[in-house]
Amino acid sequence: MAVASMEPVISASLYVGDLHQDVTDAQLFDAFSEFKSLQSVRVCRDSSTCCSLCYGYVNFISSQDALHAIEVKNHSTLNGKVIRVMWSHRDSDARRSRIGNVFVKNLSDFIVSVKVQGMFQKFGNVLSCKVVAYDDRQSKGYGFVQFESENSANAAIENLHGSTVGDKQIYVGKFVKKSDRAVTNPEAKYTNLLAILKDENGASRGFGFVNFENPGNAKRALEAFHGTQLGIVMKSYRGSKVLYVARAQKKTERKEMLHHQFEDRRREKILKYQASNVYVKNIDDDVTNDELREHFSQCDTITSAKLMLDDKGMSKGFGFVCFSTPEEAIKAVNTFHGFMLRRKPLYAAIAQRKEERQAQLQLQYAHRIAGLVGPSAVIPGGYPTLYYPSPGIVSQVPADQHTLV
Repeated sequence: MAVASMEPVISASLYVGDLHQDVTDAQLFDAFSEFKSLQSVRVCRDSSTCCSLCYGYVNFISSQDALHAIEVKNHSTLNGKVIRVMWSHRDSDARRSRIGNVFVKNLSDFIVSVKVQGMFQKFGNVLSCKVVAYDDRQSKGYGFVQFESENSANAAIENLHGSTVGDKQIYVGKFVKKSDRAVTNPEAKYTNLLAILKDENGASRGFGFVNFENPGNAKRALEAFHGTQLGIVMKSYRGSKVLYVARAQKKTERKEMLHHQFEDRRREKILKYQASNVYVKNIDDDVTNDELREHFSQCDTITSAKLMLDDKGMSKGFGFVCFSTPEEAIKAVNTFHGFMLRRKPLYAAIAQRKEERQAQLQLQYAHRIAGLVGPSAVIPGGYPTLYYPSPGIVSQVPADQHTLV
């Protein structure tokens, strides 16, 4: 396979991209150790978190070894991920110029980076080639090719755009940054468009899109129709539905918005119940979930009660009772800690998040080391000192708690 060369080659330094998050300097060195003049490697990391940035550099003494490394290692697999190997560009302006960058889409699932590079390299030196894939290495159907020159990129676009590869007709065009794609031509004229999505049988899927000539009209339509009723008259149905009208979003934007909404609700639930959840252990094996709830219901309103069971449905001897207010939870702890339920005395404590418990344990340890004796000022005196947080099965318990033994 022909490989691009940078002219002149000032150094023998290579850029390695698409590294797995867990790849270390040692693993990167081992991956290129077959080349005799290998001098050094570096996996680039975030300065504050030390997490891998998923790219690095490999330096050789011999430029011929570096060229050979590109031929052998480009599109090879390291830690389960296909890596990209190319000459390192020291000139930041050249890297950002986007000269020679080509965008390819509508690729069949079986088309990989090696095949794409083979298709495009006949038009000139290919500096980098990548088919974008999911975490399971399944192709997303599009990719990028970077040529050494703009003429090579134009030749590839002219010859390959609209050609059939595999079972699909591919699109090949100049790469345009997302921010530039979002800017529409102010002189372009659009008519209003309406599209109702239908399934393979021609039946409406219950949603559609309306494209207005200007944002002002779209905003007024949203304000006027969102939440209104749309009359429906059919032979088998006569009634109305409430319309949902919102700005159309791309899939990635919707996913990000839903993720933020989920996190907000999760944090709200944690704040609401963080002081209202009671951890109960040393529960007799014969105690049932209903009996646990009934026993603690003497302390007012219970929102949930859960006796933890093993894979065989047998009691693990502990559980959680969540009350509607922190005051009710404190009352339950003071009332039932040490209380005999059947043959065992109950242990009851306010459930805490893992990081809170760890902070307390660290403080207790520091006090012991310093020779200090007595209860910690951080731990409420009315609560038992031992604590085992929830594994997250009770819905009101924060999902990120873990059991401390």
